[in-house]
Amino acid sequence: MTLFHFGNCFALAYFPYFITYKCSGLSEYNAFWKCVQAGVTYLFVQLCKMLFLATFFPTWEGGIYDFIGEFMKASVDVADLIGLNLVMSRNAGKGEYKIMVAALGWATAELIMSRCIPLWVGARGIEFDWKYIQMSIDSNISLVHYIVASAQVWMITRYDLYHTFRPAVLLLMFLSVYKAFVMETFVHLCSLGSWTALLARAVVTGLLALSTLALYIAVVNVHS
Repeated sequence: MTLFHFGNCFALAYFPYFITYKCSGLSEYNAFWKCVQAGVTYLFVQLCKMLFLATFFPTWEGGIYDFIGEFMKASVDVADLIGLNLVMSRNAGKGEYKIMVAALGWATAELIMSRCIPLWVGARGIEFDWKYIQMSIDSNISLVHYIVASAQVWMITRYDLYHTFRPAVLLLMFLSVYKAFVMETFVHLCSLGSWTALLARAVVTGLLALSTLALYIAVVNVHS
């Protein structure tokens, strides 16, 4: 039974990544090693972020929620956008190819580093726990988030981007960077349950994805 539970969690977490790789056409471009390079860049960026946070933003140990401190910590996530831009700048090809390589490699590296061991150890435990199902679902939300972030970075770095689109892209990038902080603050203030918080993250990520998709289509159509 525990092995069956682990299999369900593993499939729910990893199969969407495999399906995305196959259905997005990346397999036809033999982009596997490009995704691996994106994953290595992810590891380097996360190491830099951890060193920066440990140096300038030590862990808050008070009983009151440190709003300013958490906001400043969330600002470090700008490094993810810089890393995604670095990955895309090193790949030649169409915009959608660059976006998917960077996003899939980045999200897969995060999935392996942050959820592989908890799923292997926890989901194989004696007692069933919904938190591992939630963790698997959240990994799919992260995949969508990084595809959205990569598309935003690709649009803002276009040298021929119309100035009328720039404020909208910057606003969406701001929302993407601070989405986790806003959701964490909202969950903390409203004392939401784990399923409600997961649903809220999915809804917010979906709205950002739809907004970014509409803007991406407009940018591509204008410049085509």
